[in-house]
Amino acid sequence: MYEKTTKDISITVRPFYLDEQSSPDEEHYVWAYRVCIENCGDHTVRLINRHWRITDKLGRMQEHKGPGVVGEQPTLKPGETYEYTSGTPLPTPSGIMVGSYEMESEEGMRFEVEIPAFSLDSPYDSATVN
Repeated sequence: MYEKTTKDISITVRPFYLDEQSSPDEEHYVWAYRVCIENCGDHTVRLINRHWRITDKLGRMQEHKGPGVVGEQPTLKPGETYEYTSGTPLPTPSGIMVGSYEMESEEGMRFEVEIPAFSLDSPYDSATVN
């Protein structure tokens, strides 16, 4: 589990490898990740946009930007949480994801919340030690 708090918004991510959706012989590996967003502050906020950077084992990066998450732009009152599950495929047996959410306060002020970097690991990756 990976966790980071920015400006009273706590983000927790739990990735898991989806063996049944992956085809290692065809260089197709799939992960899901469960995200929990918790408003630890005193003001209501809304998630406006997401920005992901996904890097595979060979260092190739993809960026994904867009409104909300899984088709929603959730509003969180103080103490509330929002959870969702999404996923990503890669052509390599491991990688890393990191990103941010653009949030908006009740007053209309926008700010960035960091999503912690998390590892995408599969049983098909052979780790090498230097």
